[in-house]
Amino acid sequence: MADSSSTDDLTVLGREVRAPRTGVETFPAPPGCTRVRFRTDELTSLCPVTGQPDFSSVEIDYEPDGRCVESKSLKLYLWSFRDRAAFAEALAVEIAEEVRRAARPHRVRVVVTQHVRGGIVTEATAELPGGGG
Repeated sequence: MADSSSTDDLTVLGREVRAPRTGVETFPAPPGCTRVRFRTDELTSLCPVTGQPDFSSVEIDYEPDGRCVESKSLKLYLWSFRDRAAFAEALAVEIAEEVRRAARPHRVRVVVTQHVRGGIVTEATAELPGGGG
C-alpha cells in the first residue's frame, strides 16, 4: 500500500481542476524506477508569426533521481500552451526545463513533433542533464 504522506503535497491528483497549470507536480520515485516516458498527441500552441494553431505530439523521457512527474499535473501543464505563441523548438526546451526544475532527474529528453504544416513535419529535441535550476 502506498504511503499517503508521500503524496500529501499533490494538489491536482484526485481533485477537480478546470484550468491549465504553469508547472508540474512530483512524488517520490519508487525504488527501482529507472526510466519514465510520457507520450501524447494532444499538445497545441499558436504559431508565433501567424497566430494559427499548431498541433504537436510530445514525448518526455527522463531518468528519475528521487522524484517522478505526476501525470495529471503534466496534462494540465501541457494545456497551458494552448493559447501561447511558441515555435516547436522553444516548446521542447521549455518542457524539458520544467521537468528538470520539478523532478531534478538524472537526465531529461523532450521531443516535440509538430504535425504537417505546409507539407513539412518539424521535430525538435531538447536534452538536458540532471539537476534543476
